[in-house]
Amino acid sequence: MRGGDAKTPAMLRLFPLKTVLFPGAVLAVRVFEPRYRQMVGDALRSGEGFGVVLIRDGDEAGDPDVVPHAIGTTAEIDDVTVLDGGRYALNATGRRRFRIDRIVSREPYLLAEATFLTDDVADAAARVRLDEIRDVFREYLGLLIAFSGVRAELDLPEDPLDASYLIGDALQVADAMKQRLLELRSAEERLGVELGFLRALLPRLRALLERTTDVDEEPEEPAEPARATQERLFGSYFSRN
Repeated sequence: MRGGDAKTPAMLRLFPLKTVLFPGAVLAVRVFEPRYRQMVGDALRSGEGFGVVLIRDGDEAGDPDVVPHAIGTTAEIDDVTVLDGGRYALNATGRRRFRIDRIVSREPYLLAEATFLTDDVADAAARVRLDEIRDVFREYLGLLIAFSGVRAELDLPEDPLDASYLIGDALQVADAMKQRLLELRSAEERLGVELGFLRALLPRLRALLERTTDVDEEPEEPAEPARATQERLFGSYFSRN
């Protein structure tokens, strides 16, 4: 059984960022640009959320001509703190995927007509994919812990759709890859792409961990090449430095 797209368009305030928000994921952001401070203030007064979209072209900080990707996720504000100068520190949770149909206005912030998207209903094939990816993803997390020294406990949900979003959010990959995962229509397809990516990456990560361990055991050898590779694969957050 296949799901469909909701046909009733909605008006969404848009917050273009250099990040991809998945349904169920948490967004923590400080809002300091005047246009986005107004957007958050309007959202709070109306009791509504806003749409988070990855920037395709343009600057993150207040560029009125920024071009966002067409697919994004709504964010529901969980809590907010008003800082000095009218800035905000807020936490929000991703809720629903949407597609931008047209930009209605760019001032004082991006406002778009959008259609909410519905994933295909998870079926037996999606559950098979989820069973296949559990151990692979567990090993991936173990490698991240080994590199970073930071404990992380992520239990995959039993629902394939929720699991596909959690894995997409947890993967330390380029935003373009995350955007591709967000745009896929079904849990089965998303889990399949994630599984293929992890299976291709894990041998490289195992070898890298072995080299890094050798470096740590032999302090007289320079460690910079291994650390540079870590940052390329995982980002600076997972660097040992």
